[in-house]
Amino acid sequence: MTTSISKRRELFIDIETYSDVDLTDCGVYRYVDTPAFEIMLFGYAYGDDDVEVVDLASGEELPSQVLKDLTDDSVLKLAHNANFERTCLAKFYDTAMPPSQWECTAVRSSSLGLPRSLAAVGEVLGLGEDEKKMAIGKRLVLYFAKPCKATKTNGNRTRNLPAHDPDKWALYKEYNRQDVVTERAIYRRLEVYPKTTQSEQRLWQLDQLMNEGGVLIDTDLVGSVLGYADEHKRQQTERAMQLSGIDNPNSLPQIRRWLASKGIDPESLDKEGVKNLLTELKATGEHKDVIEFLQIRQELGKTSVTKYDAIDRALCSDNRIRGMLQFYGANRTGRWAGRLVQLQNLPQNKFKNLDLVRELVKAGEWELIYLLYPSLMDIFSQLIRTCFIAAETKTFAVADYSAIEARVIAWLSGETWRLDVFKTHGKIYEASYATAFKVPIESVTKGSPERKKGKIMELALGYGGGINALKAFGADEMGLTDDELDHLVKSWRGANKHITKFWTSVENAAKEAILNPGSSIRITPDRGLVFKLIGSILFIKLPSGRAIAYQDAKVVDIGNGHTEIKYKGTNQKTQKWEEVSTYGGKLAENITQATARDCLGAAMLELDSNGYRVQFHVHDEVIVEVDQGNEGIHLDRIKGIMALKDTAWVKGLPLTADGYTTTYYRKD
Repeated sequence: MTTSISKRRELFIDIETYSDVDLTDCGVYRYVDTPAFEIMLFGYAYGDDDVEVVDLASGEELPSQVLKDLTDDSVLKLAHNANFERTCLAKFYDTAMPPSQWECTAVRSSSLGLPRSLAAVGEVLGLGEDEKKMAIGKRLVLYFAKPCKATKTNGNRTRNLPAHDPDKWALYKEYNRQDVVTERAIYRRLEVYPKTTQSEQRLWQLDQLMNEGGVLIDTDLVGSVLGYADEHKRQQTERAMQLSGIDNPNSLPQIRRWLASKGIDPESLDKEGVKNLLTELKATGEHKDVIEFLQIRQELGKTSVTKYDAIDRALCSDNRIRGMLQFYGANRTGRWAGRLVQLQNLPQNKFKNLDLVRELVKAGEWELIYLLYPSLMDIFSQLIRTCFIAAETKTFAVADYSAIEARVIAWLSGETWRLDVFKTHGKIYEASYATAFKVPIESVTKGSPERKKGKIMELALGYGGGINALKAFGADEMGLTDDELDHLVKSWRGANKHITKFWTSVENAAKEAILNPGSSIRITPDRGLVFKLIGSILFIKLPSGRAIAYQDAKVVDIGNGHTEIKYKGTNQKTQKWEEVSTYGGKLAENITQATARDCLGAAMLELDSNGYRVQFHVHDEVIVEVDQGNEGIHLDRIKGIMALKDTAWVKGLPLTADGYTTTYYRKD
């Protein structure tokens, strides 16, 4: 189904490191950006040879051949979460570690629908250690890999060295050795399945370079916000205590007792509950002290400053932040996942005079800001995006695919009227309502109830959603009854017969593939989708040639002549590895989102081939640094490249990108 990577001599690697920077909070690039960083143990194995552990912390040196092979293109380096090993080795040995010489077994596991962590995937495959051994390993990491608290008992030291506990150190070396054994066993176990495509491997390499390069941060803006936040929080907390008389304004039991003393008994005090209670109280005109208290709670509950803290923690010594995106973070679609600052859920900015607001905050003009704007925390929230800035003499060219999921599912299913919309005016919300209810598109105007209905229909119904999906996208706020919502669902499906048929076709093809192992099942229209069971994994080959995977897929009889698809995956609510059910609409969603992701990936590779390096990306949007002076020309070129006109597998898919230029990241 896919093209395999050329065979090279294999070198499996796992390292144990020390740093005075917290890896989880700060990321690997900040983790190594400290004089305290060092590699303590280097575990390795060539091919199926015995595993060797080099005790660097005790004065041993890496064998010269191994050191040479770390940068030898004819030797394939393999590690679980290879980004960590690459970054640490590059820093420790002060040499480049080209990602083209590496493969990551964590990415490989994720691409096959398995968990990402070494322990979790080992457990699923029956290769992991038992819980007792894993617990011992975690304690060893805490003991040797992180600073310790200085006490009289330990002689006021702040770090545990091998000599402080030789027995534990011997166990730690065995722990390192076993990790190499496990990662190699995982690699061997997964070798029987289709390899990643060459373009996918190139995309991982590009991702590594993108994360490595990072993006510049406006440290004046971050510093000003953080400098003010603590004082503001203290003042607001004191005011909340004055209003309520309670000593901990964050204590829900204390808040409830205070509200009860005023005859107020809300069902919930979560974000939505506080919002609803404020609406009720404002309508009565009473309890002004409670209203002010709840408004303070709302303001302090915003996560805006938390993200500034995250930026500050991960900031490297050159004022750049790195490692914000994780390749194949979502193993059902292959999409990137946000890390550290969580780029995927940044608040929007809606200020018209954004330049002025930024400058006022950077200058610390708090009194003037208070006069001009109702909520300082709202300002901080809206300015988070603008912390990411272009370097001197550079500008960001920001290009975003327009309604890409709606385009992709129309293309996959052959819904031609929708494709015609995207090839012409592109007003899919207006066209969706007009087509569903057979009215002229000109009658569906911006801001009208009809357009709003068209919008929620588009957002909620593309993957088999019904009334509840419409409500999740805000239909309740429009005052529509369940009968009216049901009418919206039926009207949309009636206007999109090819999409609704696509859901059924996908489900039937998946079931047929599972029941007929080894058979390649296709559907109409032929967009290159192929359903095939290999071993116990259901693969769905996408138009790009990449495949998404469902572990231990099977068809289960659920009674009344109906069957259901089940597979093993991580439950998003419990985060446990367990059996999960799926259906045609959900499979169609996975396929659509995965294909949209592949469009973005193909565009990034094309941009790179044309000399444009993506600084970072958010959803279906790329942020590219270009020279000032010719930014308009560069933006047009970037938008043209993103149309993928020369990419064979997207033939007939009308891709267009909107864009703008800016010296700091923002929403246009």
